[in-house]
Amino acid sequence: MTPRDATFDLAVIGGGSAGFAAAIKGAELGARVALIEGGTLGGTCVNVGCVPSKTLIRAAESLHRRSHHPFEGIPSTDGRPEWNLVRAAKDELVARLRTAKYEDVLQSYESVTVLRQRARFTGANAIALADGATITVQRSVITTGASPWCPDIPGLAAAGALDSQSAMDLGELPRSLIVIGGSAVGLELGQTFSRLGVSVIVLEAAPVLLPAEDPAIGEGLAGYLSAEGMTVHTGVQVERVERGSGYTVFFRDGSESRSVEAEQLLVATGRRANTRALGLDAAGVRLGARGEIMVDEHLMTSAAAIYAAGDVTGDPMFVYVAAYAGNVAAENALGDNSRSYDLTAVPRVTFTDPSVASVGLTEQEATRKGIEPIASTLGLEHVPRALAARDTRGFVRLVADGPTRRLIGGQILAAEAGEMITEVSLAIRFQLTIEDLATAFHPYLTLSEGIKLAAQAFSKDVSKLSCCAA
Repeated sequence: MTPRDATFDLAVIGGGSAGFAAAIKGAELGARVALIEGGTLGGTCVNVGCVPSKTLIRAAESLHRRSHHPFEGIPSTDGRPEWNLVRAAKDELVARLRTAKYEDVLQSYESVTVLRQRARFTGANAIALADGATITVQRSVITTGASPWCPDIPGLAAAGALDSQSAMDLGELPRSLIVIGGSAVGLELGQTFSRLGVSVIVLEAAPVLLPAEDPAIGEGLAGYLSAEGMTVHTGVQVERVERGSGYTVFFRDGSESRSVEAEQLLVATGRRANTRALGLDAAGVRLGARGEIMVDEHLMTSAAAIYAAGDVTGDPMFVYVAAYAGNVAAENALGDNSRSYDLTAVPRVTFTDPSVASVGLTEQEATRKGIEPIASTLGLEHVPRALAARDTRGFVRLVADGPTRRLIGGQILAAEAGEMITEVSLAIRFQLTIEDLATAFHPYLTLSEGIKLAAQAFSKDVSKLSCCAA
């Protein structure tokens, strides 16, 4: 039970990455902190998002490589996966990281009190808990995250469907799967199931996959996924869903009405902020059109005593952004709003194979902002590491401001794009130029050498350069 009339310097509502970052920062600043979480500690990433999905992606990749590799003389084998063992290994990793990185960490901070129950505001400085107690707080940070969202498609609510969490917890693999949504989550899980032997169909409303990326990324990735056996439909409008022994999804493709059938249906159409039942009206906290908490550059809400951080404030919904935001929000809440929430050069990664990574502006976005961009695109057939690995799928594209030649964007489609994008992100953040990248040391036979070569390609024909050419 919570002590009656307990008072805290800082209340953090939500025990995910943003919440932990806020609570730890509060403790470091000498505050008495209440970390309030009514569900499972750790939030989306460790429990139902990044960690479980990425370990399943790697497991599926290992199976795929047994029968699909480019090396002569290396035997190929095939076989069905033991899904129950794959799923159990995923669950074990999640439980281990949740304990080590969340539950055990809190024991190091004596000034943090964990309250394992639901909470709602009854005023800007008062929080009612599920056990009937009310705590008084000087400042609060809301970090309640977001949850999968389903569009209002006729028949979908009655039919039911998998979301990203329930798809990873299936008792057995389906024979076939329809995925509504061709962005990161839908494509990552779609390719994973495809590589585990499931027949997968993807339906995307936008003209290309990954519509938030450069169109060349979506077009290229669609070709690679189709070559693996996935069926991809883009530019379609889903009209209704029916369920019998399986699922039938009716959609319009241009002027043609079509339908597809599968044993299971996964809806991966985005996420919405968890703001219901928090009593935000009583606290004077304003919400946006999608239910997200509106914040200023200091992450302060419309109520001066309340801040918000992480997915609950809307895009970008990345765990590393959430942790950064929680830190900033707590410091500002307990201080004098000295830190601004700066999203300059935030990289994003989609863990398909090949994977997608991008940061900053595309060439089209730069033009719309009145910038005079110049761009360079390097096919991976020019990267020695890709040649040695027999995997030249994809490209590296760099975008620079023409007059200053400073980097303003980068898009990568490659086997390990996520391992390459940080260099471009740092270049944008610290205003490096094309020449800075082109003359920097890059180890030979690494994919990151593709960044150097793409920078050289602004002014040189890299096909006429020798290996390691400066």
